[in-house]
Amino acid sequence: MIKNLLLVAIRNFKRDRWYSLINVLGLTIGITFSLFLIFYIRDELSYDRYNVNASRIYRVAASIKEAERPEGKNASTQYALVPQLRSAYPEIDEAVRLVGIGKKLLKNGTLNLYEDKVFLADSNLFRVFTYPFIEGDPQTALVEPNSILLTESVAEKYFGKTQGIVGKTLQDDKGGVFKVTGVLKNVPTNSHLIFNVLVSINTVPEINRQGWGSFGAYSYVLLKPNTDVAALEKKLLPLYDKFMAPVFAPYNVKIHYLLQPVTDIHLHSQMGNEPEELGSMSYIYVFSAVAVFMLLIACINYMNLTTARSARRAKEIGIRKVTGSHRWQLVAQFLVESALTALVAMFLSLILIALFLPVFNSFSGKSIGFPSLLRPDTILILTGIILFVGLLGGSYPAFYLSRFNPISVLKGSLSTGSGNVTLRRILVVTQFSIAMIMLICTLVVYNQLQYLRNVDLGFNQQQVVSLSANANYDIRSNIRAFAGELTKNPAIIAISTSQSLPGQGSSFNLWSIETKKGFTPEGVANYAVDESYFRTLGMQMRKGRNFAGLADTLHSIIVNEAMAKRFGWDEPIGKRVKYPGDTSGFYYEVVGVVKDFNQASLYNPITPLILFYRPNNNSIQVKLRAKDVQATLADIGRVWKASFPDLPFSYTFLDQDFYSQYSADQKRGKIFTAFSVLTILITCLGLLGLIAFTTEQRQKEISIRKVMGAGVGQIVPMITRNFVLLVGISCLIAVPVASLFMDKWLKLFSYNTGLTVTPFLLSVLIVLGITLLTVIFHSMKAAMANPVKGLRSE
Repeated sequence: MIKNLLLVAIRNFKRDRWYSLINVLGLTIGITFSLFLIFYIRDELSYDRYNVNASRIYRVAASIKEAERPEGKNASTQYALVPQLRSAYPEIDEAVRLVGIGKKLLKNGTLNLYEDKVFLADSNLFRVFTYPFIEGDPQTALVEPNSILLTESVAEKYFGKTQGIVGKTLQDDKGGVFKVTGVLKNVPTNSHLIFNVLVSINTVPEINRQGWGSFGAYSYVLLKPNTDVAALEKKLLPLYDKFMAPVFAPYNVKIHYLLQPVTDIHLHSQMGNEPEELGSMSYIYVFSAVAVFMLLIACINYMNLTTARSARRAKEIGIRKVTGSHRWQLVAQFLVESALTALVAMFLSLILIALFLPVFNSFSGKSIGFPSLLRPDTILILTGIILFVGLLGGSYPAFYLSRFNPISVLKGSLSTGSGNVTLRRILVVTQFSIAMIMLICTLVVYNQLQYLRNVDLGFNQQQVVSLSANANYDIRSNIRAFAGELTKNPAIIAISTSQSLPGQGSSFNLWSIETKKGFTPEGVANYAVDESYFRTLGMQMRKGRNFAGLADTLHSIIVNEAMAKRFGWDEPIGKRVKYPGDTSGFYYEVVGVVKDFNQASLYNPITPLILFYRPNNNSIQVKLRAKDVQATLADIGRVWKASFPDLPFSYTFLDQDFYSQYSADQKRGKIFTAFSVLTILITCLGLLGLIAFTTEQRQKEISIRKVMGAGVGQIVPMITRNFVLLVGISCLIAVPVASLFMDKWLKLFSYNTGLTVTPFLLSVLIVLGITLLTVIFHSMKAAMANPVKGLRSE
């Protein structure tokens, strides 16, 4: 019986090659790119689950509340917290700190390179997290000061191998000598914290002497099984009164701790100061919906074309019933055909996945390998998709076609094209609505990301090269000589130095700030710059003056407009800022107000900022002329080698650094755009097949109208009218749904384009245009055909 069902299915495929090809192609595209999205979603949901004790690992985060300011949440906590957690809470098996120290210069002989993602770590790190060792002892690797652990990629870089290097040494830029005590496998990319190098925290003994006012450690705990997490959070509340109140209470600052499951951090965390880019659960929902929509549209295509072609199969069904076939046998026939179509499409999809997986990885930022297709859960997913497509796509045609009355069919009383027109119209509206929603969302996302690239940031980031000079000696004279030499180059417009740059972090300290009500304690971001900083970055002074030189070192500060507004300074020049609790009479005085600029990303509003004067800082900015940039960079490299012979020449461009903050949204935007286009392509395939079949079925009617004198101008609108109406109904559904979702998404940004009419209007025109082109092409083809051919059987 099964053999017979398969033979009939194959025979029907061959008889209707064109429609079978459309069905297979639509399902192949739908399955292929739905699988890509499923792989992406699975990877996002897998973060940190590689840890053996993942369900018991929690990160301790800080919730900080200042008077008259919204609550702030920080992923890092005080250095002093973890030792207290180890000793005072029996619910905690282990507590460990990771302290990021950013980029570090490491030397092996003549090989000098900067390594990023360098962390100090407690010696019990590997009793909490699962990081496989290639070489070394996890129990002792981080016990001794100046112990260093390398990941395999870093070990390969410095030693050309990953084994036999324990006991060897590396130096840093400050003359420190570090003994290699182990080599680790590279940290999995699905980790919320990725390191390349680990250094024993005992290397910096000052950390263990820090008080409860110093933040900077990522703190983790391994809880005992079945610990009540909410109860433990409550037990942590008294830590404020016991240790922190003497530091923070005078400034009306309250702090309490939150416990975050490590497996929730990537998709659910709302903390500041995260070590890596976060994902978003909202994108998981969106991409899940897109994956389902693509499969659904492909299934709708199949259902539409199958039911539309029902008259062609009517006599076959009638004869089968007359010769004794039961309805369940006919249902089985159509379901087998549907499942066989899905199976062929799945086979083709696996070939396409193998071809396009590297491309998908490159623009999604993932590292998904083809072997992941062989995982048991992937096989279950593939089986589920075949069943989903086979049953959903084939169920309605199967039950609809199998109910035909054999007598009516064999008499020829079943009207041509009677494929339940109402249902087909509902399915077409559903397709158009989904396609239009995705198109609108794509255009809104594109406009917002373009806006982020073009919005006035308050500074000019173009053609600005950023360099960093750090050494184990007083390097200020070298920086001064380097800057002086570069000023002789006519291709260089300006040079400055600072402690930070827009897009980078800055210090955040408590200050006592002059207001109309006296001095008020409040935390404000701050860093030091020299007198050329504002010119190099194209920043504008709103009031007062720029720094003039060394005379401004002791007392002068420049603030941004947000600072003046926050503290009600109608006339900010001369306003004073001092250290909290300082009774010596020392203060800083505002000498200028700079136009607001985005120190942080455009996700965040501009906040108060204090800038101090300090020359010859370690961060160097060079503003270049746009002509022959590569030659200018080569000149800078030569001067660098002469000024800093021990330091490698490494640079970045400020605009690239700043926009890297949006890289996660850029990647997701590319994914969403690509899959929106593919969804529209699948919709067009179905539309193409349905219109072609509709015009074919109405060929006799069109021929009769032509014989009666109707022209092309009358026949084309007759066929086009119905499809235009369906597009109109789809617009009424798609526009409010898309506007609801996009309005919520845009509110994630402090600076956004808002919802404008353009994406909606453009989406409607695109869908309408594609529909009209397809319908008009087939309508004109039918209208211009010789009517004799359509009537010769009458």
